Amino acid sequence: MIIAVDGPAASGKGTLAAGLARHYGLPCLDTGLLYRAVGHAVEAHEDAPDFEARAIAAAQGLDTGHLDNPELTTARAGSLASKVAVIGPVRRALFAFQRDFALQPGGAVLDGRDIGTVICPEADVKLFIDADSKARMERRARQLEARGVKVDRYALYHQIEERDARDRANPNGGFYPAKDAHLLDTTLLDIEAALRAAVAIVDGAMARKGRPLPKADRP
Repeated sequence: MIIAVDGPAASGKGTLAAGLARHYGLPCLDTGLLYRAVGHAVEAHEDAPDFEARAIAAAQGLDTGHLDNPELTTARAGSLASKVAVIGPVRRALFAFQRDFALQPGGAVLDGRDIGTVICPEADVKLFIDADSKARMERRARQLEARGVKVDRYALYHQIEERDARDRANPNGGFYPAKDAHLLDTTLLDIEAALRAAVAIVDGAMARKGRPLPKADRP
């Protein structure tokens, strides 16, 4: 079973994807970390004329062993990720890695911005997670503050808005709900309620298809 979880930054898609993976006993990939890692690798050359060439090289030689770097979770890394994500060859370099992960025996859960539209259009269940910008800003601010980072909420809000606009306008991307995606707005939901809703969507979608579910880690 392949579950595609898409949505904008701080919508809760990563937490939900991880929760779904635990629930169904599936491996999980945060595909945004791939782009964040590429952006982080070329941060020092952001204004250089060869920025795109360096980003392409970084994507082609990406060491996925470094995806646990805490620097990849910052707002700055997110901004850089959206800049390298508009580069066609970068996306192509990371496409195969994501497809291989999705197609492993038994399936997988992947979260990102174009999983259901580009990476896994054949996914068994597609979810598009959303929340309003203010709620997403506050979630990200609390995450950063929990790590001791001082947050300018005004600046963070505009970073989120700018990234949304850049992602939607990406000519090489697919940041929009797939026609068969299930929309889940988490603005007013805590993580437990959001996960229950997501599990219900997956269970219902698979039941309608007459497909068996993986062994779930049910309480």
